[in-house]
Amino acid sequence: MKLNLPNQITLARLVLAIVFFAFLAQFDIRTPHPWVLDVCIVIFIVAAATDWLDGYLARKHNQVTAMGRVLDPFVDKVLVCGAFVFLAGSSFHEESGQQATRMYPWMVVVILGRELLVTGLRGFSEARGISFGAVNFGKAKMVLQSITAPVLMFFVAHIDPTANGPSFAWIKTALAWLTVAVTTLSMLPYLMQSRHVLSEADAA
Repeated sequence: MKLNLPNQITLARLVLAIVFFAFLAQFDIRTPHPWVLDVCIVIFIVAAATDWLDGYLARKHNQVTAMGRVLDPFVDKVLVCGAFVFLAGSSFHEESGQQATRMYPWMVVVILGRELLVTGLRGFSEARGISFGAVNFGKAKMVLQSITAPVLMFFVAHIDPTANGPSFAWIKTALAWLTVAVTTLSMLPYLMQSRHVLSEADAA
């Protein structure tokens, strides 16, 4: 099967995500190398920007496909959820006991749970021949997640927690909590969208 340009860009984003993870895995807050996070920030931003690009091209050239509707959000989830898994990991655990990013494992579990649920609903709907594209709330969620991850990395790389760090701690905390809240609430439109499909399946 020949891939159109938007789907090729989506696959390129998956490759960038793998490169991003490879660099992020090299960081450890106990022996910090800020340049590693700087590289990660650049890669993440470029990868996230391709999400807008492939969607724009698909709509402009009428190349929206079932494969794209499934592949695009899947790659988005790999990139964003993978970033949060790392940011909540031991590499960002301060000696004080705080998580430097203020992103904790339970938050990542909530985010992953939402993404798995929506992915399951999308796959079920597409299998029944029903389009299951992203809604505006879901797109806003992706934008917020794409802002939160690089901002948290920037703070860890360049804000000294022993000096002016405490004055920025509330920003990290607010971003982490806001991301979890918006991500959770964003699944409601998808539940409403798939309600009739699930009802029909039960009736059958």
